Amino acid sequence: MDFQKNIYKKLLPIVLLLSTTQIIYAQKIVRYDLYVKDTIVNFSGKGKRAIAVNGQIPMPTLTFTEGDTAEIHVHNLLKEETSLHWHGLFLPNKEDGVPNLTQMPIKPNTTHIYRFPIIQNGTHWYHSHSGLQEQIGMYGNFVMLKKVNDKNFRKGIDDLPTVPIVLSEWTDYKPENIHRMLHNATDWFAIKKNATQSYAEAIKAGHFKTKLKNEWKRMLAMDVSDVYYDKILINGKQISEIKNFGGEQLKAGDKVRLRISNGGASSYFWLTYAGGKITVVASDGNDVEPVEVDRLIIAVSETYDIIVTIPAENTAFEFLATTEDRTNSASLYLGNGIKQLKSPQPRLKYFEGMKMMNDMMKMNGELDDMGMFMSLNQMDMNVVMYPEITGNSKPKQSDNDPNRYNANALTDIVTLNYSMLKSTTKTELPKDAPVKELRFELTGNMNRYVWSLDNKVVSETDKILIKKGENIRIVIYNGSMMRHPMHLHGHDFRLLNGQGKNAPLKNIVDIMPMETDTLEFNANVEGDWFFHCHILYHMMSGMGKVFTYENQAPNPLIPNPKLAQRQLFADDRKPHFMAENDFATNGNDGMFMLQNTRWSIGSEWRLGYHDIHGYETETHIGRYIGKMQWLMPFIGFDWRYRKLGHNEIEQNLFGQTNTKDNRTQVSLGVNYTLPMLIIAQAEVYQDGNIRFQLMREDIPITKRLRAGFMVNTDKEFMFDLRYIVNKNMGVRTHYDSDMGFGIGLTLNY
Repeated sequence: MDFQKNIYKKLLPIVLLLSTTQIIYAQKIVRYDLYVKDTIVNFSGKGKRAIAVNGQIPMPTLTFTEGDTAEIHVHNLLKEETSLHWHGLFLPNKEDGVPNLTQMPIKPNTTHIYRFPIIQNGTHWYHSHSGLQEQIGMYGNFVMLKKVNDKNFRKGIDDLPTVPIVLSEWTDYKPENIHRMLHNATDWFAIKKNATQSYAEAIKAGHFKTKLKNEWKRMLAMDVSDVYYDKILINGKQISEIKNFGGEQLKAGDKVRLRISNGGASSYFWLTYAGGKITVVASDGNDVEPVEVDRLIIAVSETYDIIVTIPAENTAFEFLATTEDRTNSASLYLGNGIKQLKSPQPRLKYFEGMKMMNDMMKMNGELDDMGMFMSLNQMDMNVVMYPEITGNSKPKQSDNDPNRYNANALTDIVTLNYSMLKSTTKTELPKDAPVKELRFELTGNMNRYVWSLDNKVVSETDKILIKKGENIRIVIYNGSMMRHPMHLHGHDFRLLNGQGKNAPLKNIVDIMPMETDTLEFNANVEGDWFFHCHILYHMMSGMGKVFTYENQAPNPLIPNPKLAQRQLFADDRKPHFMAENDFATNGNDGMFMLQNTRWSIGSEWRLGYHDIHGYETETHIGRYIGKMQWLMPFIGFDWRYRKLGHNEIEQNLFGQTNTKDNRTQVSLGVNYTLPMLIIAQAEVYQDGNIRFQLMREDIPITKRLRAGFMVNTDKEFMFDLRYIVNKNMGVRTHYDSDMGFGIGLTLNY
């Protein structure tokens, strides 16, 4: 018995230690259960489908402390697959949440468990990486707190009252329809935003020559964003307020830390505050030395931690988030009392932007930087459109002034740019590691809404092989006229901005047109890591690449890698459908088209009424060539019959017997986009006949009035006018050389 007691006494400390260790370990596991379910929301007066998690939009804020273990149970109650990506987190690759790359999609009515250690701190967020689900509610804040005894804990910053904020947008249109409309070059969103830049508007603004030059260089109207949104939301509301913390009212002198994530699918936001300066203290979850600014623009998927001060009693000060195109905003009021509003952002000067774009674009579609070196958001070409910077008429600076695009050199309004960010700690990479340098150009065109890296979409490229331990340096040049927020999964990178050893760490870099930025990271976590533009519709169009480690172990969550790859590639290979039909008094005209990144299948038809009756249909299957995709060789089929009441044999302009009234022919041809956006078509039929045609549709006369024409060597011609009633309907009048004059109703999809 004494022997047993002695053994027990000796073992007791070990048992207690093990028990305590298990308790401590158990306390570190922080579990969340997330129930993903369809719901109906009403943000704009109409009930629309959305996806809620735990019954709310945005998704719940998930909060951890560095050192915890996250255990997140995702219960998919949808009728479709889903996933969740933990944006900006360091974690094992299989937990990253990219379907068909790091895991298979979460099937309907199943549960998937994500489990990973929390080994960092800061403001991050999470969202669906499946299809376009992020657009309709699947986004939320992910906050990782520092330990109070952390050596990097900053008193007066990390202990302030904190508000997690998710910025987002809402559209009543289905996101799949938005994606399709963008690929079909609709200008309905420009009409909604009052940003069409028609010829009538150009003449009124004194920019007729600007508009002509714009179309001569084969460019569409100037814009800074793709989509019109019905509502802008802060934490799911257009207007919200914070009056107190911990039961105590906010009072003069109080400081509040806002942890802001841009959960928008495609919107950048200007952030301004009616109570004075904004102090930036962190970016993408990483601490920076505090910097005071008057405003900042937050890119899609970026996060910023900012501090604002309540400057006076009995007043609620507006924190305003405004879309980059300045069409909509949302407000958060901080404090108690009378609302102090922030001046709204004035309307953009679009024709000044168009003039700037004309100066930058060569006739071959390439950008001409005119010897300027642009980086780190210091030079913003859109400055020429900002009335608050350049005035209400013309820019203050001449075209020869190197500061004409530098907002901080033109005005006392201080705007944040990346060169102002300095890490609070040294961020140097291992000095003895080998360096692998990669160079990418961001490419694309608005006409067909194709976005790529080095003119290749994800499905057209191999994975980029890197070795564990290497320092990867990436030099990126933006050769497109849109800004792109490029996001790297699983790693932070140093953004080389002149701060030397204290270069800021980020996982998003917003790259403006004509800008070159350099970033670097140490390859330290094996797996397949996505690198992509975070504008949702750009990513789904193929703007991205995949980094993969050499000789890495297979991912146990991808049992069939070839099948997973096919499903991953299906996103940017997806064809987009459009159709139009004109029910007119003289006949019926119609067309449909199915297109993806490179291929196009289109057919058009005409049915005659009255004295001239018959039918004709032309079908073309073609492939777009080149970065700008102005050239499309095709195979065609032309089938037509007309009963004209005479038996005369006509000739085309080349002196060949004209078969346009009775033709069943296969052809080879090519389309080419000429200056003024005129489509030139040359076609050779199987009987040797040749046809050459010029056509232009959608010439913007006014905001809603469009003109078009067609003429060819078969002695056919047509011109028309169409008034756009809504996105799917218009009123059209036209004259056709065969069918005569007609007026009718046009329906399009």
